[in-house]
Amino acid sequence: MTSGAEPGATDGHGTLRGIALKIVSVAVFVGMQTCIKAAGDVPAGQIVFFRSFFAIFPIIAFLALRGQLATAFVTKRPFNHVARGVVGVGAMGLGFFALTRLPLPEAITLNYAQPLLVVVFSSVFLGETIRVYRWSAVAVGLIGVLIISWPELTLLNSDEALDDQEVLGVMAALVAAAISAVAMLLVRNLVQTEKTATIVLWFSSTASVLSLLTLPFGWQALAPAQAALLVMAGFCGGLGQILMTSAYRHAEASVVAPFEYTSMILGVVVGYFIFSDVTSLNTLIGGAIVVAAGIFIIWRERQLGLERTRTRKVALPQG
Repeated sequence: MTSGAEPGATDGHGTLRGIALKIVSVAVFVGMQTCIKAAGDVPAGQIVFFRSFFAIFPIIAFLALRGQLATAFVTKRPFNHVARGVVGVGAMGLGFFALTRLPLPEAITLNYAQPLLVVVFSSVFLGETIRVYRWSAVAVGLIGVLIISWPELTLLNSDEALDDQEVLGVMAALVAAAISAVAMLLVRNLVQTEKTATIVLWFSSTASVLSLLTLPFGWQALAPAQAALLVMAGFCGGLGQILMTSAYRHAEASVVAPFEYTSMILGVVVGYFIFSDVTSLNTLIGGAIVVAAGIFIIWRERQLGLERTRTRKVALPQG
Protein backbone atom coordinates (compact mmCIF):
# COMPACT_ATOMS: atom_id res chain seq x y z
CA MET A 1 0.00 0.00 0.00
CA THR A 2 1.29 3.47 -0.80
CA SER A 3 2.10 5.87 1.99
CA GLY A 4 -0.85 8.09 2.82
CA ALA A 5 -3.42 5.54 1.74
CA GLU A 6 -6.44 5.34 3.95
CA PRO A 7 -7.55 2.23 5.77
CA GLY A 8 -9.47 0.01 3.42
CA ALA A 9 -7.97 1.78 0.39
CA THR A 10 -7.11 -1.46 -1.31
CA ASP A 11 -10.55 -3.08 -1.09
CA GLY A 12 -12.64 -3.37 -4.25
CA HIS A 13 -14.78 -0.29 -3.65
CA GLY A 14 -11.78 1.81 -2.63
CA THR A 15 -9.86 0.80 -5.75
CA LEU A 16 -12.77 1.60 -8.06
CA ARG A 17 -13.26 4.94 -6.31
CA GLY A 18 -9.55 5.70 -6.73
CA ILE A 19 -9.64 4.85 -10.44
CA ALA A 20 -12.78 6.96 -10.95
CA LEU A 21 -11.22 9.94 -9.16
CA LYS A 22 -8.06 9.61 -11.24
CA ILE A 23 -9.99 9.58 -14.52
CA VAL A 24 -12.01 12.62 -13.43
CA SER A 25 -8.81 14.42 -12.40
CA VAL A 26 -7.30 13.68 -15.82
CA ALA A 27 -10.43 15.06 -17.51
CA VAL A 28 -10.22 18.22 -15.36
CA PHE A 29 -6.54 18.71 -16.24
CA VAL A 30 -7.36 18.29 -19.95
CA GLY A 31 -10.08 20.89 -19.39
CA MET A 32 -7.40 23.17 -17.91
CA GLN A 33 -5.19 22.70 -20.96
CA THR A 34 -8.16 23.29 -23.25
CA CYS A 35 -8.94 26.61 -21.53
CA ILE A 36 -5.31 27.71 -21.87
CA LYS A 37 -5.16 26.79 -25.54
CA ALA A 38 -8.52 28.45 -26.23
CA ALA A 39 -7.28 31.68 -24.61
CA GLY A 40 -4.92 32.11 -27.56
CA ASP A 41 -1.41 33.52 -27.75
CA VAL A 42 -0.92 34.76 -24.16
CA PRO A 43 2.60 35.15 -22.68
CA ALA A 44 3.66 32.02 -20.80
CA GLY A 45 4.47 33.91 -17.58
CA GLN A 46 1.00 35.43 -17.56
CA ILE A 47 -0.57 31.99 -18.01
CA VAL A 48 1.54 30.61 -15.15
CA PHE A 49 0.24 33.36 -12.86
CA PHE A 50 -3.43 32.64 -13.62
CA ARG A 51 -2.87 28.86 -13.40
CA SER A 52 -1.08 29.14 -10.05
CA PHE A 53 -2.94 31.96 -8.30
CA PHE A 54 -6.49 30.83 -9.02
CA ALA A 55 -5.61 27.20 -8.21
CA ILE A 56 -5.09 28.29 -4.61
CA PHE A 57 -8.80 29.03 -4.02
CA PRO A 58 -10.29 25.53 -4.50
CA ILE A 59 -7.36 24.02 -2.59
CA ILE A 60 -7.89 26.38 0.37
CA ALA A 61 -11.65 25.72 0.33
CA PHE A 62 -11.03 21.96 0.36
CA LEU A 63 -8.56 22.18 3.24
CA ALA A 64 -10.89 24.46 5.21
CA LEU A 65 -13.71 21.91 4.86
CA ARG A 66 -11.35 19.22 6.20
CA GLY A 67 -10.16 21.44 9.05
CA GLN A 68 -6.57 21.28 7.80
CA LEU A 69 -6.05 24.87 6.70
CA ALA A 70 -4.41 26.13 9.91
CA THR A 71 -1.36 23.90 9.52
CA ALA A 72 -1.23 23.65 5.73
CA PHE A 73 1.52 26.27 5.28
CA VAL A 74 3.61 25.16 8.27
CA THR A 75 7.02 23.85 7.19
CA LYS A 76 10.61 23.61 8.39
CA ARG A 77 11.91 23.44 4.81
CA PRO A 78 10.91 26.70 3.11
CA PHE A 79 14.00 26.83 0.91
CA ASN A 80 13.27 23.35 -0.46
CA HIS A 81 9.75 24.47 -1.34
CA VAL A 82 11.07 27.60 -3.07
CA ALA A 83 13.60 25.53 -5.05
CA ARG A 84 10.82 23.18 -6.15
CA GLY A 85 8.78 26.26 -7.08
CA VAL A 86 11.54 27.77 -9.23
CA VAL A 87 12.06 24.52 -11.13
CA GLY A 88 8.31 23.89 -11.42
CA VAL A 89 7.63 27.38 -12.78
CA GLY A 90 10.24 26.85 -15.49
CA ALA A 91 8.62 23.57 -16.51
CA MET A 92 5.11 25.04 -16.37
CA GLY A 93 6.03 28.10 -18.43
CA LEU A 94 7.67 26.06 -21.18
CA GLY A 95 4.80 23.56 -21.13
CA PHE A 96 2.24 26.33 -21.59
CA PHE A 97 4.34 27.88 -24.36
CA ALA A 98 4.28 24.51 -26.12
CA LEU A 99 0.55 24.11 -25.52
CA THR A 100 -0.23 27.39 -27.31
CA ARG A 101 1.82 26.34 -30.35
CA LEU A 102 1.07 22.64 -30.79
CA PRO A 103 -2.05 20.60 -31.48
CA LEU A 104 -3.57 19.54 -28.14
CA PRO A 105 -2.97 15.76 -28.58
CA GLU A 106 0.70 16.34 -29.45
CA ALA A 107 1.29 18.68 -26.51
CA ILE A 108 -0.31 16.18 -24.10
CA THR A 109 1.54 13.18 -25.51
CA LEU A 110 4.99 14.81 -25.47
CA ASN A 111 4.50 15.41 -21.75
CA TYR A 112 4.56 11.63 -21.30
CA ALA A 113 8.35 11.87 -21.66
CA GLN A 114 8.47 13.14 -18.07
CA PRO A 115 8.11 9.80 -16.19
CA LEU A 116 10.69 8.26 -18.54
CA LEU A 117 13.15 11.03 -17.68
CA VAL A 118 12.40 10.64 -13.95
CA VAL A 119 13.86 7.12 -14.22
CA VAL A 120 16.97 8.45 -15.98
CA PHE A 121 17.50 11.32 -13.53
CA SER A 122 16.89 9.05 -10.52
CA SER A 123 19.86 7.01 -11.66
CA VAL A 124 22.08 9.98 -12.58
CA PHE A 125 21.35 12.34 -9.67
CA LEU A 126 20.17 10.05 -6.87
CA GLY A 127 22.26 6.97 -7.63
CA GLU A 128 19.19 4.70 -7.70
CA THR A 129 19.78 1.24 -9.14
CA ILE A 130 17.88 0.94 -12.42
CA ARG A 131 18.00 -2.53 -13.93
CA VAL A 132 17.80 -3.59 -17.55
CA TYR A 133 13.99 -3.89 -17.63
CA ARG A 134 13.36 -0.25 -16.82
CA TRP A 135 16.28 1.00 -18.94
CA SER A 136 14.81 -0.93 -21.87
CA ALA A 137 11.38 0.60 -21.26
CA VAL A 138 12.91 4.09 -21.11
CA ALA A 139 14.77 3.51 -24.38
CA VAL A 140 11.61 2.27 -26.11
CA GLY A 141 9.58 5.17 -24.69
CA LEU A 142 12.09 7.75 -25.91
CA ILE A 143 11.93 6.19 -29.38
CA GLY A 144 8.18 6.86 -29.18
CA VAL A 145 8.87 10.50 -28.24
CA LEU A 146 11.24 10.75 -31.23
CA ILE A 147 8.54 9.39 -33.55
CA ILE A 148 6.07 12.03 -32.32
CA SER A 149 8.62 14.82 -32.69
CA TRP A 150 10.20 13.68 -35.95
CA PRO A 151 8.13 15.80 -38.40
CA GLU A 152 9.17 18.97 -36.56
CA LEU A 153 12.73 17.89 -35.74
CA THR A 154 13.43 17.28 -39.44
CA LEU A 155 12.88 21.01 -40.00
CA LEU A 156 15.77 21.95 -37.69
CA ASN A 157 18.22 21.94 -40.61
CA SER A 158 16.14 24.45 -42.56
CA ASP A 159 16.31 28.23 -42.38
CA GLU A 160 12.65 28.35 -41.39
CA ALA A 161 13.08 26.25 -38.23
CA LEU A 162 13.23 29.13 -35.76
CA ASP A 163 10.24 30.76 -37.42
CA ASP A 164 8.13 27.61 -37.29
CA GLN A 165 5.92 27.77 -34.21
CA GLU A 166 5.41 23.99 -34.02
CA VAL A 167 9.18 23.39 -34.05
CA LEU A 168 9.54 25.82 -31.13
CA GLY A 169 6.59 24.13 -29.45
CA VAL A 170 8.14 20.66 -29.66
CA MET A 171 11.48 21.92 -28.36
CA ALA A 172 9.74 23.71 -25.47
CA ALA A 173 7.65 20.61 -24.64
CA LEU A 174 10.72 18.35 -24.48
CA VAL A 175 12.70 20.79 -22.31
CA ALA A 176 9.60 21.21 -20.10
CA ALA A 177 9.39 17.43 -19.65
CA ALA A 178 13.06 17.31 -18.61
CA ILE A 179 12.70 20.18 -16.11
CA SER A 180 9.45 18.68 -14.82
CA ALA A 181 11.28 15.40 -14.17
CA VAL A 182 13.76 17.31 -11.99
CA ALA A 183 10.81 18.91 -10.17
CA MET A 184 9.41 15.43 -9.49
CA LEU A 185 12.69 14.42 -7.84
CA LEU A 186 12.43 17.48 -5.59
CA VAL A 187 8.84 16.52 -4.72
CA ARG A 188 9.93 12.97 -3.90
CA ASN A 189 12.37 14.46 -1.43
CA LEU A 190 9.76 16.78 0.08
CA VAL A 191 7.10 14.08 0.60
CA GLN A 192 9.39 12.33 3.08
CA THR A 193 8.72 15.09 5.64
CA GLU A 194 5.95 17.32 4.23
CA LYS A 195 2.19 16.92 3.86
CA THR A 196 0.69 16.95 0.37
CA ALA A 197 -1.33 20.07 1.17
CA THR A 198 1.83 21.90 2.27
CA ILE A 199 3.67 20.99 -0.93
CA VAL A 200 0.75 22.02 -3.15
CA LEU A 201 0.08 25.34 -1.40
CA TRP A 202 3.73 26.33 -1.23
CA PHE A 203 4.14 25.55 -4.92
CA SER A 204 1.06 27.50 -6.02
CA SER A 205 2.05 30.46 -3.86
CA THR A 206 5.69 30.42 -4.99
CA ALA A 207 4.69 30.07 -8.64
CA SER A 208 2.25 32.98 -8.35
CA VAL A 209 4.97 35.27 -6.96
CA LEU A 210 7.67 34.14 -9.38
CA SER A 211 5.39 34.51 -12.40
CA LEU A 212 4.77 38.14 -11.45
CA LEU A 213 8.47 38.77 -12.13
CA THR A 214 7.67 38.27 -15.84
CA LEU A 215 5.20 41.19 -15.76
CA PRO A 216 7.65 43.68 -17.36
CA PHE A 217 8.40 41.24 -20.18
CA GLY A 218 5.34 41.44 -22.36
CA TRP A 219 2.18 40.75 -20.36
CA GLN A 220 -0.79 41.87 -22.40
CA ALA A 221 -4.24 43.26 -21.78
CA LEU A 222 -6.72 40.38 -21.90
CA ALA A 223 -10.14 40.34 -23.48
CA PRO A 224 -12.86 39.36 -20.98
CA ALA A 225 -13.20 35.93 -22.62
CA GLN A 226 -9.44 35.31 -22.36
CA ALA A 227 -9.36 36.33 -18.70
CA ALA A 228 -12.35 34.08 -17.93
CA LEU A 229 -10.69 31.12 -19.67
CA LEU A 230 -7.43 31.58 -17.73
CA VAL A 231 -9.25 31.98 -14.40
CA MET A 232 -11.15 28.77 -15.21
CA ALA A 233 -7.82 27.09 -16.07
CA GLY A 234 -6.53 28.01 -12.60
CA PHE A 235 -9.61 26.62 -10.85
CA CYS A 236 -9.36 23.43 -12.94
CA GLY A 237 -5.69 23.10 -11.93
CA GLY A 238 -6.53 23.33 -8.23
CA LEU A 239 -9.52 21.00 -8.50
CA GLY A 240 -7.51 18.49 -10.54
CA GLN A 241 -4.82 18.47 -7.87
CA ILE A 242 -7.39 17.72 -5.16
CA LEU A 243 -8.98 14.91 -7.19
CA MET A 244 -5.61 13.38 -8.05
CA THR A 245 -4.46 13.41 -4.44
CA SER A 246 -7.74 11.81 -3.34
CA ALA A 247 -7.35 9.11 -6.00
CA TYR A 248 -3.98 8.06 -4.59
CA ARG A 249 -5.47 7.88 -1.11
CA HIS A 250 -8.13 5.40 -2.22
CA ALA A 251 -5.99 3.01 -4.28
CA GLU A 252 -2.37 2.03 -4.79
CA ALA A 253 -0.31 4.23 -7.09
CA SER A 254 0.52 1.29 -9.38
CA VAL A 255 -3.22 0.76 -9.97
CA VAL A 256 -4.17 4.41 -10.41
CA ALA A 257 -1.17 5.82 -12.33
CA PRO A 258 -1.78 4.08 -15.70
CA PHE A 259 -5.11 5.90 -16.04
CA GLU A 260 -3.08 9.11 -16.53
CA TYR A 261 -2.82 7.97 -20.14
CA THR A 262 -6.55 8.43 -20.72
CA SER A 263 -5.55 12.06 -21.32
CA MET A 264 -4.27 11.02 -24.74
CA ILE A 265 -7.75 9.82 -25.76
CA LEU A 266 -9.38 12.94 -24.32
CA GLY A 267 -6.78 15.12 -26.04
CA VAL A 268 -7.51 13.55 -29.43
CA VAL A 269 -11.28 13.99 -28.98
CA VAL A 270 -11.14 17.55 -27.60
CA GLY A 271 -8.49 18.59 -30.11
CA TYR A 272 -10.62 17.40 -33.02
CA PHE A 273 -14.00 18.78 -31.94
CA ILE A 274 -12.86 22.10 -30.39
CA PHE A 275 -9.68 23.03 -32.26
CA SER A 276 -10.11 20.96 -35.47
CA ASP A 277 -6.77 19.28 -34.73
CA VAL A 278 -6.40 16.08 -36.75
CA THR A 279 -4.00 13.82 -34.86
CA SER A 280 -1.04 12.77 -37.00
CA LEU A 281 -0.10 9.14 -37.51
CA ASN A 282 3.27 9.90 -35.89
CA THR A 283 1.54 11.11 -32.72
CA LEU A 284 -0.73 8.05 -32.54
CA ILE A 285 2.07 5.52 -33.13
CA GLY A 286 4.63 7.31 -30.96
CA GLY A 287 2.02 7.94 -28.26
CA ALA A 288 1.08 4.25 -28.13
CA ILE A 289 4.77 3.32 -27.73
CA VAL A 290 5.32 5.89 -24.97
CA VAL A 291 2.16 4.79 -23.12
CA ALA A 292 3.21 1.13 -23.30
CA ALA A 293 6.66 2.00 -21.95
CA GLY A 294 5.18 4.11 -19.15
CA ILE A 295 2.77 1.38 -18.08
CA PHE A 296 5.61 -1.16 -18.08
CA ILE A 297 7.70 1.11 -15.82
CA ILE A 298 4.74 1.49 -13.43
CA TRP A 299 4.24 -2.30 -13.40
CA ARG A 300 7.95 -2.85 -12.79
CA GLU A 301 7.95 -0.33 -9.91
CA ARG A 302 5.07 -2.28 -8.36
CA GLN A 303 6.97 -5.58 -8.68
CA LEU A 304 10.07 -4.07 -7.07
CA GLY A 305 7.95 -2.60 -4.29
CA LEU A 306 6.45 -6.02 -3.56
CA GLU A 307 9.93 -7.58 -3.54
CA ARG A 308 11.19 -4.96 -1.07
CA THR A 309 8.17 -5.58 1.18
CA ARG A 310 8.81 -9.35 1.17
CA THR A 311 12.50 -8.75 1.91
CA ARG A 312 11.66 -6.53 4.91
CA LYS A 313 9.22 -9.11 6.27
CA VAL A 314 11.83 -11.87 6.01
CA ALA A 315 14.41 -9.63 7.69
CA LEU A 316 12.15 -8.83 10.64
CA PRO A 317 12.99 -10.78 13.81
CA GLN A 318 10.45 -13.50 14.39
CA GLY A 319 8.79 -13.27 17.77
